[in-house]
Amino acid sequence: MSLEKPYLDIPGTTIFDAEQSRRGYYLNQFCMSLMKPENRARFKADEQAYLDGWDMSEEQRLAVLARDLNRCIALGGNIYFLAKIGATDGKSFQQMAGSMTGMSETQYRDMMIAGGRSIRGNRFVGEDGDAQAQHQPQGRALSKVGS
Repeated sequence: MSLEKPYLDIPGTTIFDAEQSRRGYYLNQFCMSLMKPENRARFKADEQAYLDGWDMSEEQRLAVLARDLNRCIALGGNIYFLAKIGATDGKSFQQMAGSMTGMSETQYRDMMIAGGRSIRGNRFVGEDGDAQAQHQPQGRALSKVGS
């Protein structure tokens, strides 16, 4: 039995709740393994072989290989753990966040300096603001995830 989740009505947002935590357990454990230099080296040498050592779903493995962080989040990844993949690739958090919003690093930085996204049209799912799924890369990722 699933709990009521009124927060599912927040556009452009995946809440990392207990269900997401269970779904992404091995994905997040893989990410944490990248904190060790020897694991980063093994991963960079043969990403597929390294991922095969983790009890992740095939969807999760493919999302990691594609560096589709929005898809990883939809499949239970936590952004703080996923940042380890970006760091392994030599990417800053700002670069990663920009890629997740469909913006360049500079565009993302400028948007955040200007105060972030407007609340107009982004208060609940179904409005037509720029954070709504139909305008975001994560909207495509989330529409692929089953219950």
